Amino acid sequence: MSSVVRVLVIEDEAPIQELLRYSLEQAGFAVTVVTTAEQGLAEIRSELPSVLLLDLMLPGMSGVALAKQLRSDARTRDLPLIMVTARAEETDRVGGLETGADDYVTKPFSPKELVSRIRAVLRRRTPHLAGNPVDIGGVRLDPSAHTVTVAGQPVDLGPTEFELLQYLMHHPNRAMTREQLLNALRGDHAALMDRTVDVYVRRLRAALGPTGETMIETVRGTGYKLTCPPQ
Repeated sequence: MSSVVRVLVIEDEAPIQELLRYSLEQAGFAVTVVTTAEQGLAEIRSELPSVLLLDLMLPGMSGVALAKQLRSDARTRDLPLIMVTARAEETDRVGGLETGADDYVTKPFSPKELVSRIRAVLRRRTPHLAGNPVDIGGVRLDPSAHTVTVAGQPVDLGPTEFELLQYLMHHPNRAMTREQLLNALRGDHAALMDRTVDVYVRRLRAALGPTGETMIETVRGTGYKLTCPPQ
């Protein structure tokens, strides 16, 4: 995956914390570990992670209560969420998934399987993080090589403009609000403002040249849209 995948782990058992941290960092993820749902909420309010690994049984607020709260908030409704818990009964699994979890992993677990599950959830929820090349209207973006070409010619983009183009190309023909685009850029930094997106779009259009001016449209009253040209 080219863009850094930030994993937030909410887990109160120290051995599991260390196993998760080691396994996920070995897989190339950036990992933050906290021990309570309340600490996790503070992290999420500061910056949205790429994916959340959440234990059901936590001191204070439970994992189920936190999941319900996240799914009821527009900002976190689509946050990829995987339950990681020792509760393996079918009723527990069904209950976890009904709270809005994307997957449910029981302890003890295989670290390799967990990494695969995380990547599968990201492919479904956030395809712009999945690492697959995409071609639209002569523009080709290859996340693995971190390259962009227009009509076969390389284009030099900054990291933020690259992330913006990657996100837009995986959501073509959809009007995206500035807030949605900010959420996609480095995990929704609280310090960024809506109008920051305008600066990134302007730079991206300039880098792509005439193709960028044509493909990346301004949607009045909303934000921006990447339009697929007719075949």
